[in-house]
Amino acid sequence: MSKSKKQPTVPDRLMEDLKEDVQIGHFEEAIQFITRLLGDNSDYNTRRFHIFGRFEAVVMNFSSLIDKTSLNSDILKPLMHLPPHLEAEDVELDQLHEVIQDTVYHGQIMKEDKLEKIVEAILEGQSVIIIKNLDAALLFQNRRVEKRAIDQPATEQVIRGPREGFIEQLEINIGLLRYRLQTTDLCVKDMKLGRVTKSKVAVCYIKGIVNPALVEEVQNRLSSIDIDGIMDAGYLEQLIEDNHFTPFPQVQNTERPDKVVANLLEGRVAIFVDGSPFALIVPTVFNQFYQVTEDYSERFLLVSFIRLARLVALIFSLITPSFYVAVISFNPELIPTKFAVAVAGGRAGVPFPAVIEVLVMEISMEVLREATVRLPQQVGGALSIVGVLVIGQAAVSAGFVSPITVVVIALTTIGSFATPAYNAALALRLLRFPLILLGGMFGLYGVMVGLIVIANHLLSLKSFGVPYISPLVPGNFQAMKDTVIRSPLWWMKKRPSMFHTPNRQRIGEETLSKMNQPHVNTLDPLKVGNEKGDIKHGVSAPNHDDPGSSRTH
Repeated sequence: MSKSKKQPTVPDRLMEDLKEDVQIGHFEEAIQFITRLLGDNSDYNTRRFHIFGRFEAVVMNFSSLIDKTSLNSDILKPLMHLPPHLEAEDVELDQLHEVIQDTVYHGQIMKEDKLEKIVEAILEGQSVIIIKNLDAALLFQNRRVEKRAIDQPATEQVIRGPREGFIEQLEINIGLLRYRLQTTDLCVKDMKLGRVTKSKVAVCYIKGIVNPALVEEVQNRLSSIDIDGIMDAGYLEQLIEDNHFTPFPQVQNTERPDKVVANLLEGRVAIFVDGSPFALIVPTVFNQFYQVTEDYSERFLLVSFIRLARLVALIFSLITPSFYVAVISFNPELIPTKFAVAVAGGRAGVPFPAVIEVLVMEISMEVLREATVRLPQQVGGALSIVGVLVIGQAAVSAGFVSPITVVVIALTTIGSFATPAYNAALALRLLRFPLILLGGMFGLYGVMVGLIVIANHLLSLKSFGVPYISPLVPGNFQAMKDTVIRSPLWWMKKRPSMFHTPNRQRIGEETLSKMNQPHVNTLDPLKVGNEKGDIKHGVSAPNHDDPGSSRTH
């Protein structure tokens, strides 16, 4: 029997084998052990020096991950020279840690005696100082990774609202949250996922608003993940969702801090991954995917109209092609006579049935859309114009498709673009194809059966136990105020009951009572008088109940 091939060892496994044999107090052995693990890297640095000219020490780090200026000026320089206030004293070895805490110009210093934790700290971007004859090393948090500037997210632009978006660094993203939530109830819980990448994951929620059972469930699902690496928040989304075989997203993602804060205030949980600019929000219901943060910055009458327009666009993007195919192929009697004559004239020279014609156009649009996204930005815009205008006009002129088909596909494409959430729009784009096939085979009956199947599937979905169609099913009147239309803010005084939050009150009773009181029109000209320049005549009395109480100059 042949000997099984030895599995390649990663640093963690090697440390598991050797950590019992090497102690941090064994100065040379500890240095050799860490160097054996990390020394093959060209950016790994080891420098020996003497603290205060007396105590032998070594500093280890990755030069590509640290702030070299901070290391030299704030850490090494103060340690190499004894402070003036200690020149007359004899610093003992057992006092060295406390003296160093008072000497260096650095805020984040930790002691660590476990060798595997020290190696992890170096890999994270910390500088580690090991001192001879001491059983604990000092960890200095001086990590520095180049980052891009905070800018408005390209995928979630608004006309009125904040212009900030998350970036790849987790600490900055958490800072953007704390900037808006200056409360002690905001909790951030960290964990590391990925056997190799050890990606830092943060779970954020507001105590007193979120249901503790939801937080526990989120942490349980994350803790059960065992994978080589987490490159993006999308990895976690696929691993923690309830139903893996559905086109509909059950976890919302966003790059906007204000959107995350609004969801936290409703009782949801946000998940961040270091290295990803997207935050995940759970639980998620379907109506979140056609809502935007601008809906709550503008007045409710205006945004309710815009939200209705988005819903119409959503319906267009899903059923317009299949409805067109079903009517043309099976139920032309539903079309008005004059319009039917125009459609028949446009389709006179088209050699394909309507279902083939629509499928070819839909596939062509998907290919064109994907090509536009993947091409460089300087070329993508030109390609989209050429694709829509030139190719579409050429196809109609050649008799390949009818003009009415081009109009239908254009309405469908515009409708998918009007859906704010890209992943939800992608699901609707995918479902169009089976609906088109059903419409081409069975007419309107096939389209209705397809829509019933989609509705039944939506009713079966849940996100962390919350029904996907909430608050419509099960019905909740309070939460329905923010579904089809956006009701006034003072109508939505309670948080959605589907999250079972301990604190449901969103707007104080005092605010509501004052809003119902008549307003004092302080500058009403009928109350304060109406004067023009230096003219004294014709000035109305401040109190019209007393004609004699006119204003004097």
